[in-house]
Amino acid sequence: MLLGLGLLLVVIGGVLVIAARFGLPLGRLPGDITFRGKNGSVFFPLGSSILISAVLSILFYLVCRFRR
Repeated sequence: MLLGLGLLLVVIGGVLVIAARFGLPLGRLPGDITFRGKNGSVFFPLGSSILISAVLSILFYLVCRFRR
């Protein structure tokens, strides 16, 4: 199960890298929070998470709706 989750995270990371090369603003949307300190930084993609959640919710709704 952990191996599958790790592979899923790698695939998601790859998709985000490819999306950035095509100019999609995932990770740079309004609402994404970045804190940069002296010794490090923290990034919390709140806006991107909400957008991805909404898209996946609609997609799963449509899949369930048409499966019946």
